Amino acid sequence: MSGAFAIEGVNLTRRYGGFAAIDNVDIAVPHGEIRGLIGPNGAGKSTLIDVLSGRAANWSGTAKLHGEDITRFSVQQRRAAGLARSFQKTNIFPEITVGTQLAVAARKAEIGNVDEVVADLGLAHLLERRAADISYGDQRRLDLALSLIGRPKVLLLDEPAAGLSMDESRALVVLLRDLARRWQVTVLLVEHDMDLVFSICDRITVLNLGRPLAEGTPDEIRRNPEVVTAYLGSSA
Repeated sequence: MSGAFAIEGVNLTRRYGGFAAIDNVDIAVPHGEIRGLIGPNGAGKSTLIDVLSGRAANWSGTAKLHGEDITRFSVQQRRAAGLARSFQKTNIFPEITVGTQLAVAARKAEIGNVDEVVADLGLAHLLERRAADISYGDQRRLDLALSLIGRPKVLLLDEPAAGLSMDESRALVVLLRDLARRWQVTVLLVEHDMDLVFSICDRITVLNLGRPLAEGTPDEIRRNPEVVTAYLGSSA
């Protein structure tokens, strides 16, 4: 696997008129790391994920995957190169069964690892059910499962615990740790659940007003006075 980092962004900037959603952001995540990306609302977290995944227009800078410049790659080319993502709002089709959605995703992937994904995410009992008829927690797992079809090497997760119960969030922590280890997946995780972030992440990058504010281990971030100030004394 080439490159010192699994996913890297250099001088990433995206503007809306005179407003910079992200402004000259550098980020580099080593292979196999689970990196948290946190910050107040409007800090630029989802914009950064959109840029790295190829779902943003009118941005500048350089994006690299395993050392390869993917700046001009389309979403599909980045997916084929091993970069996948989940969404803040689930990217599923309510009227289609779980099994059919996974099968369709597998047809587009070079590695049709549906059985593996179904087993690891505990979806076997849901395959014949429409996505609209399963619980919200199961819909979130389906969204994650769709992103894991094809065995991507880098996974960008945008609020994967949104709307989950405490027990479901704990189960997600266990699942992501296990997948990162066994599948050797690098994870960049945007999340507002600070308990989840601090319990699962190897390192954390903090954005504020579109720019990097701090980076470090969970303990370092927890003790950083600038981070506490940016969060107005919140659990970060």
